[in-house]
Amino acid sequence: MQGRQVLAKSSACKMLESSSVLLFIVFVLIFVLLLFTVLIRKNAAAVALIWHEIIREKITNFIMNQSKEQRILDFVLQNAVRGDPCSVVDTIDKYCSQKEWAMNVGNEKGIILDKTVEEVNPSVALELGTYCGYSAVRIAQLLKPGARLLTVEFNPKFAAIAKQMIEFAGVHDKVKILEGPSEEIIPQLKKKYEVDTLDFVFLDHWKDRYTPDTILIQECNLLRKGSVLLADNVIVPGAPEFLNYIRNNPRFQCTNYPSHLEYMKVKDAMEKAVFLG
Repeated sequence: MQGRQVLAKSSACKMLESSSVLLFIVFVLIFVLLLFTVLIRKNAAAVALIWHEIIREKITNFIMNQSKEQRILDFVLQNAVRGDPCSVVDTIDKYCSQKEWAMNVGNEKGIILDKTVEEVNPSVALELGTYCGYSAVRIAQLLKPGARLLTVEFNPKFAAIAKQMIEFAGVHDKVKILEGPSEEIIPQLKKKYEVDTLDFVFLDHWKDRYTPDTILIQECNLLRKGSVLLADNVIVPGAPEFLNYIRNNPRFQCTNYPSHLEYMKVKDAMEKAVFLG
């Protein structure tokens, strides 16, 4: 009787494992189908590279039972210098350029981000899309004493990784992670987070949210004359609706900064928009 129970449990485990493998294969196939759909509509070479990295990531996650974001954090904790933001940024860049691609702004576009932050010298900055905390660390290390960065992240797992990354970098006193949808958090900024106006906004979240969130920020009276918006990935994956909106809006003065997609040789760009009031 006991032997039958053991066999039954063994069979159940095998069935569970088979189901997991089957679900994983289905998941990969869905990704491949989506890939071909996107390739028809966008820059084929660029999108193919990105989807190749995404599929490889999903396979690695399945094999290692660990997310890529956790692997990036572990690499930083083991190799970067605690309390040194530059070391943290450089270590993330090293991992993502040599081991696994990730959607950080990256060093090439990071230099554009740095120069913009230095020019604006913000007292209050907003980031939409925290991810692993790379750009938050990059921005925070340039903030003057007393300045603060509010960074919005929808994914709770990414927010948890970013929190550890920001604390390890030693800039947690300048950064506050706001977890939730941007369309819910932006209207709360004035009352709940005591924001009068935003000096600088970095858009690096869902590309289809660039335009509605920019409009929402204006409707909530969060911009002053001279406030600067900087949007990443306006070519790849692309934000055509945002570019059309911002460039044809007389309240903004725009500048385009050609660059390359993070950790790749694919052409990309950042768009800077100065609010004219």
